[in-house]
Amino acid sequence: MEFERHIYGSLEKWKGSKNRKPLLLRGARQVGKTTLVKQLAKTYKHSITLNLERAAHLRYFTDFADAKILVDALFATYSIPSNQKSQTLLFIDEIQESPEAIALLRYFYEDVPELHVIAAGSLLEHVMQKVRSFPVGRVEYLYLHPLNFAEYLQAKQHAGALAAIQELPVPDYAHPVLKALFHEYAIIGGMPEIIKSYLASQSIADLPRVYESIWATYKDDVEKYAHNATDARVIKHIMQTAHLYVDQRIKFQNFGNSNYKSREVGEAMRNLSDARVIQLIYPSTSTAPPIKPDLKKSPRLQFLDTGLLNYELNIQANMLSLDDLTTAFKGAVIPHLITQEFISLNTLQAQAPHFWVREKAQSSSEVDLIVPYNQLVIPIEIKSGKEGKLKSLHQFIEQAEHPYAIRMYAGEFKVEQHQTPMHKKPYLLMNLPYYLGAQLPLYIKHFVNNYHL
Repeated sequence: MEFERHIYGSLEKWKGSKNRKPLLLRGARQVGKTTLVKQLAKTYKHSITLNLERAAHLRYFTDFADAKILVDALFATYSIPSNQKSQTLLFIDEIQESPEAIALLRYFYEDVPELHVIAAGSLLEHVMQKVRSFPVGRVEYLYLHPLNFAEYLQAKQHAGALAAIQELPVPDYAHPVLKALFHEYAIIGGMPEIIKSYLASQSIADLPRVYESIWATYKDDVEKYAHNATDARVIKHIMQTAHLYVDQRIKFQNFGNSNYKSREVGEAMRNLSDARVIQLIYPSTSTAPPIKPDLKKSPRLQFLDTGLLNYELNIQANMLSLDDLTTAFKGAVIPHLITQEFISLNTLQAQAPHFWVREKAQSSSEVDLIVPYNQLVIPIEIKSGKEGKLKSLHQFIEQAEHPYAIRMYAGEFKVEQHQTPMHKKPYLLMNLPYYLGAQLPLYIKHFVNNYHL
């Protein structure tokens, strides 16, 4: 089963570019990188796929140090005429297995520019340290993530729901259907193999073995993330306990009731973040651009996929009975998923989002997500409840030089005018159904450009 991914348009644009460079497709394991490139390969007259976990394919990069000679050898092996390079896609999968292959990407660009080259891999940050001459400026990057909600609707071939979610604003009549479908997606998550299994069986009961297989793959990779035995032990501990702390900000020292030091946990966390398995989301105190993360403050944890998180927390069965998922696992699941949805839009760079904090002795505040738009920073609170309970959002609005705020919740779309309780500052509140996480940039633009005090 092949899924329509929103990043596919970027691949088509790359293919048609006159200034095309070798493309490095990055992302965690099992998010669909190989499948995506194989879809693109069908649009070429010829294609060559090398998987560098296979010794026979890896040999090309140990036997040939010259890009032209290597390409000649491949074309001879695959019986492709030498004058067909511009109609051929060379796909180098699992490129992290060969620093030599990574270094050679620049020479594909310089010496065989007519050949279309895509490489894919995970754990690349760790391998890049071993590459003597990394092809800076000679490669392009794209980042792939788990499926977001819109991609899930495409996978289900639910044309009506997909059309409704693409309307702006979303029509009220579609709210019950979209909410029910989003609950389904929120429970199982966006990993391609999970979605494929669920669509085949329509039963969550059949998914645990698939979740366990995926998570076991990440655990088996621990030694690849680690620089030494101590680092490996710390990473294993984090992967066994991190899911229990997604509802709170964390401290590195003694993380997960361990005896590990701050430096050890911090290094392990950064390795896992590089591998896209668990990211660190840092707070900011900014209410105007640029958003500056404060790396001295306690971060939040963001798993690669909310479905994997739900599985580790063992809460999927309980979520089936909830009408408002903002209450799931101490209110942590929906903010986590909306952050995941927002991250899924970052296909050109590996940029983590931020949340906002104000830390004072008697009154601390925290807003779930802040998003830059032109010269504004838009605060986004993700919760149920009435407008009057949005204490942290009000604190942000008091400091901001604009009147725009967003609440994501289980209700329908509406825009209201309010004022902050303390200083009576008027502001506009856009209430967004929580199934619109991946549509946030469009709604922020619509909000700021069409609503004014």
